[in-house]
Amino acid sequence: MAFASARSYTLLSVAAAIATIALKTAAWRLTGSVGLLSDAMESGVNLVAALGAFWALTLASKPADRSHHYGHFKAEYFSSGIESALIVVAALAIIAAAVGRLQHPEPLEQLGIGLALSLVATALNAGVAWVLLRAARQFHSITLRADAHHLLTDVWTSFGVVLGLALVKLTGLTALDSLIAIAVALNIIVTGWKLLHETASGLLDRALPEEDQDQLEALLASHETDQIRFHALRSRVAGSRRFVAFHVLVPGDWSVQAGHELCDELEQQIARTLPRTHVFTHLEPLEDPRSWDDIGFRWERD
Repeated sequence: MAFASARSYTLLSVAAAIATIALKTAAWRLTGSVGLLSDAMESGVNLVAALGAFWALTLASKPADRSHHYGHFKAEYFSSGIESALIVVAALAIIAAAVGRLQHPEPLEQLGIGLALSLVATALNAGVAWVLLRAARQFHSITLRADAHHLLTDVWTSFGVVLGLALVKLTGLTALDSLIAIAVALNIIVTGWKLLHETASGLLDRALPEEDQDQLEALLASHETDQIRFHALRSRVAGSRRFVAFHVLVPGDWSVQAGHELCDELEQQIARTLPRTHVFTHLEPLEDPRSWDDIGFRWERD
């Protein structure tokens, strides 16, 4: 399955969320299992998150305008941040429901049908998560990656719930239903925290990954001579786009045309080496004493 844009994949996620909500709610109503109730709640969060992802990718696809000269790419981080928070909230709600059921245990009914419905919903989520992860790599979208990880947490939730119900059916210990729901919820919180940390890094203008920085430094080093030097290199990532800026030092007696051609060549090579990268260069005379104060590679590294 392939769509022309990252946004199209969020509609697949919306459809999957609606289907799994219906299946898991039916399973909960049939069995009365708090584990299946928590599973259905998690799918409800999936629906909200998928709608948020659709909004974010719609906004991120808008071109730059007078108020947003660098485009709207960072909108993706708001979606992934909201999704991360929703993951944690859903996990806390699962824990609250499970603790309540531990305090007031109830017998479970029609476990066979409930387990079958839950497994169908789990298979659906796993398939959609796999498709979204491939699309996230194709479009370099943190929103699709966050949505895929969210669905995968839902898959693990469902597996945990199914395991708990199977053990309940084998042993008759209804408390296992709640205990496994709590264990799965704690794992979901860890996943949500990791996504939240990644979102915060993006909003704080995190630099290019180390391997990309090394590639860029090696490329510029290959052009350095007694007459060509570089300094003040900086980079940042905004959603699926990357930005690189640096100063190019050349002899003051060079023509503007020669300096411009060098900058053009550098920008094109960097764009080929690091796709989706916008490059900004600033030309300076090598003889200017102020330029030599900042000679060499200078990155804002973590």
